[in-house]
Amino acid sequence: MNFEGKTAWITGASSGIGAALAREWGHRGARVILSGRDEARLAEVADSISTETLILPFDVRDDDAMKHATDKAVAWHGVDIFVANAGVSQRSAAVDTDMQVYREIIDIDLTAQIAATQALLPHVTERGSGHLLFISSIAGKVGVPMRTAYCAAKFGLAGYADALRAELSQSDVQVHVIYPGSVATDVSRNALTSDGSKRGRSDKVIDNGIPPGEAAKWIVDAVAKGEREVIVAQGMEQAMGEARRTPEQLLDQVAAMVASGYMEKMKAEG
Repeated sequence: MNFEGKTAWITGASSGIGAALAREWGHRGARVILSGRDEARLAEVADSISTETLILPFDVRDDDAMKHATDKAVAWHGVDIFVANAGVSQRSAAVDTDMQVYREIIDIDLTAQIAATQALLPHVTERGSGHLLFISSIAGKVGVPMRTAYCAAKFGLAGYADALRAELSQSDVQVHVIYPGSVATDVSRNALTSDGSKRGRSDKVIDNGIPPGEAAKWIVDAVAKGEREVIVAQGMEQAMGEARRTPEQLLDQVAAMVASGYMEKMKAEG
């Protein structure tokens, strides 16, 4: 697939996988919209991209700011590719973790990503084509200790994306769920602990993980091929993800329900 002249909008684009995806799509000729909370860091990423860029800083939990950014993004060149990437991880045992930490992680990693997609959805469905990417995690396939809130959010994000894919299956809008394993980012350093404070240190497995640029190329190649589930992991993490991969036949079966009029029947029944 040729991304030349397309527009990719990426949340959480100031660092890590988000920044790497912005650079990769720019390298492939796409215009890039960068969103995140830190405007200065977004500007640094924009400076590293040779194609046209637009910076739309906002907090994903601010619905009004997000809707305003959506209007600006659509008015710029439209949105062909949207990446729901913003998120925060966790490093704390469930028994020790304040309920507010669960609310914060689920709000950022799940509810805000759904809200951003819902705001853009009328534009996407009107165009009838495009790509929606949801950055889940291997922890969205397998329950990982010390990450109960994070797993809940990432499993939930995948569920929303899978159902949305089925609903859009009669259009040319493609939905991709990305399941990264350990990628060398600040995800562990920025993870929340039991009281909501940042952990402040990384994990060896993260530091030795897949370089973000390599992960981004992996993801964009998979999107170009139309892959619905993309497991970006190595070794044991890859094996865990593959063991829980949704069979293609099942994804096709759910899409066939929509093709047979399932949604129209449900709406008619009220």
